[in-house]
Amino acid sequence: MLRYLSLNALCRAASLREEIDMTALIIVIVVVVVILVLLAIFVLPRMRQRRAEKQRLETERNQEQARDHLVGARESGARAQAERAAAQEQMARAERERAEAELQASEREREARERLSAADEHGSEAAQLRDKAADLDPRLREDPNRTQ
Repeated sequence: MLRYLSLNALCRAASLREEIDMTALIIVIVVVVVILVLLAIFVLPRMRQRRAEKQRLETERNQEQARDHLVGARESGARAQAERAAAQEQMARAERERAEAELQASEREREARERLSAADEHGSEAAQLRDKAADLDPRLREDPNRTQ
């Protein structure tokens, strides 16, 4: 009987031990689930909030860069417009100077033609006077070596 009692006690102890192990396992599982739920409740919103803040900061940074690029584009456009205006003014000045030079060359050419025409007239007058002199006195001939 003692044996039976000790076996019975041992069985009960083993059964109790299995119940305690099973209870402990269930408690551990419940605690882990509770911890996971608490993490989900407290940590996940913070993670989402940090991610949202990070995205907001990145968006602000991108907007700032975009504004900087627009300012740079405006400045570059203004410089290009000023350079274009200066180049157009320089072209106009060069065209004006070329036109003035052509006008002066035309004027000099006209004056030279007038002088050439006047010289031709004087030469023809001289020839007429020589012819008249020869008609009046054929013995008189102009000395080619004579200068006035």
